Amino acid sequence: MSILWQPRASLSVLKKRARIIQTIRCFFQDLDVLEVDVPVWAEHSVSDPWLDALSVECGEQTLWLQTSPEYYMKRLLAAGSGCIYSLAKAFRADEKGRLHEPEFTMLEWYRCGLDDRQLIDELIRLINILAPDLEFQKSSYADLFQSLFQIDVHSATAEELELLAKSHLDIDWQDDKSGWLDLIFSHLVEPRLLKGLHVVYDYPECQAALARTAVNSKGQTVARRFECFINGVELANGYWELSDVKEQRRRFEQDNLKRHSLAKPQQEADPYLLAALDHGLPDCAGVALGIDRLVMALLELDSIAEQRTF
Repeated sequence: MSILWQPRASLSVLKKRARIIQTIRCFFQDLDVLEVDVPVWAEHSVSDPWLDALSVECGEQTLWLQTSPEYYMKRLLAAGSGCIYSLAKAFRADEKGRLHEPEFTMLEWYRCGLDDRQLIDELIRLINILAPDLEFQKSSYADLFQSLFQIDVHSATAEELELLAKSHLDIDWQDDKSGWLDLIFSHLVEPRLLKGLHVVYDYPECQAALARTAVNSKGQTVARRFECFINGVELANGYWELSDVKEQRRRFEQDNLKRHSLAKPQQEADPYLLAALDHGLPDCAGVALGIDRLVMALLELDSIAEQRTF
């Protein structure tokens, strides 16, 4: 019991983590991107079926610890803030493990006038400053599925993806196309992204989340979304941001239908975010990056717990 009060991370790791964060702040200062401090709780939470928020009671009101600063930051963007970033705590009801903690540090930034491709390049520049020798590559979501499974992921049906999943994994349940894609990607694709920095872009339309969609050179509708992995560990998730309030409202409704099918409580669409989108979100791209996982990868630690103070 006498040693339980001591910090979890070593002083050496904490100093290296502090230098990484200082370098990140200098990166954005050089780009003239404003750091913002937004609340960590709100009256509303995300409707994403795969994210579960933590609630807190404040008097007679139930508030939600934010899974990311996204909604507040988009309200700032609509109010004319220009390019902004946040480096702060976020909260998710995840199981604790090597890569997960309910409380974690998130870097999120939005760049007005950039699309997802340009933001990918900026993300790579930032990580290369932190790890100059780290190799990187980019792959479209479709190219990965074609090379690994010889399947056209954009035209594939839920039934075809179910057969693919069950041919590799011992599972027995039903799901929609998006659900099968999540399962296949996390269990069969991510483990093969083992070396260096790997950015995956142009997700299937059903995986758009808060990204806008566009037609690619093959005439396929894709989500202008990307994810970044270091040594097979998901690090960042970014979008060319959706600004159409009607489409955003429709996606919130679809999210709640999915939540209902998963026996999860529904989440009311955040009216403040919708009002901000209705007012007008500037053309921008945004990305959220997990600082704890970044530090873990850069310092070659076994788990994110090794870089946490307590």
